[in-house]
Amino acid sequence: MPLAHGTHVFPEDLAGHVDPTRPQFQLFKDLDRDHPVEMLNLVALRSDAAYPEGHDLANAGLTGAEAYRRYGEETAPIIQRLGASIVWRGEMQAMLIGPTSEHWDHAFIARYPTAHAFLEMVTDPAYREAVIHRQAAVRTSRLIRCKPTETGGAFG
Repeated sequence: MPLAHGTHVFPEDLAGHVDPTRPQFQLFKDLDRDHPVEMLNLVALRSDAAYPEGHDLANAGLTGAEAYRRYGEETAPIIQRLGASIVWRGEMQAMLIGPTSEHWDHAFIARYPTAHAFLEMVTDPAYREAVIHRQAAVRTSRLIRCKPTETGGAFG
């Protein structure tokens, strides 16, 4: 896919996944909440942050990376209070298997002690204020809930 203003352009069917849909969020809530969950995060940023009209930062000229940094700074205390952490972070270098049109600016795994902790985070009033930075920053993303299982020396 071509680059626009130095930023990757996603096809229409991949763009715009910033917040969960109601059915996706309901599925998350319907799963067992009493075990640790690991959330695989893949994030593609906008070149320019897109705050809603009337927001204090709407005309500040922030980049998507700057807005996402604000999101991280404001949510870090909440994550720590809930006992969650980032257990893995990596920098994408190449798409070996998958659509070569996809490029992720951030790839990381966040671990929550339970799904209850994740739900507590997203309903926390301070988080709800901070999420505006994520929404302004992110062009598209994937958030994949995983239940930790055994590790070892073999695939499958």
